[in-house]
Amino acid sequence: MDEGETAAAGADRHARRRQATREELHRHALRLFQEQGYAATTVEQIAAAAGVSHMTFFRHFAAKDQVVLTDDHDARLQALVAQRPHDEPALQMVRGAIHHVLGEVYPTHRDELLRRWRLVLVTPELRARQAERALTTERLIADGLATHPGHNAGAVGTRAAAAAGLACATAASLLWAERDGVDELPQLVDEAFDALTPRVDDGA
Repeated sequence: MDEGETAAAGADRHARRRQATREELHRHALRLFQEQGYAATTVEQIAAAAGVSHMTFFRHFAAKDQVVLTDDHDARLQALVAQRPHDEPALQMVRGAIHHVLGEVYPTHRDELLRRWRLVLVTPELRARQAERALTTERLIADGLATHPGHNAGAVGTRAAAAAGLACATAASLLWAERDGVDELPQLVDEAFDALTPRVDDGA
């Protein structure tokens, strides 16, 4: 193995360890939030449960709320929207991208997603932070739409399609948590889009 291969292997091991630590912090945080409540759980407790220091926690998450709200889906949504067929309506592009991500995540992370949205549902601080974070996600989706002819990230129609699609996913997720996961989230997301799409198509 030459020096380049050795360096690449070392970087790969470091990335895997970093990802494993991040996942442990996330797992223990959700457990502690469920057991003790969000407000009563400290960063120090989460770090100790994961077997790391609180400084290590902050190398992965800037604040406690980000353990619940941060994921890697925003960039994926942007890329998937950009890959949709050019002739699709903007809202359909967003719908297709959201369902693609759900198909990747939901089958193996259903319980984790449900715990996360339960926390958001019952924690006012997380509800507020989720709303703030949605603005960033909305802009990234609009950027994905802007790669298609006739769309501009700064145009109100493009931003409206991004916001409407994200609102469908959020409303479905909160209702899913409110019903304690008795439904399947992808089905609720479909129902949310179906309720909105005829109104958009009719120009209402």
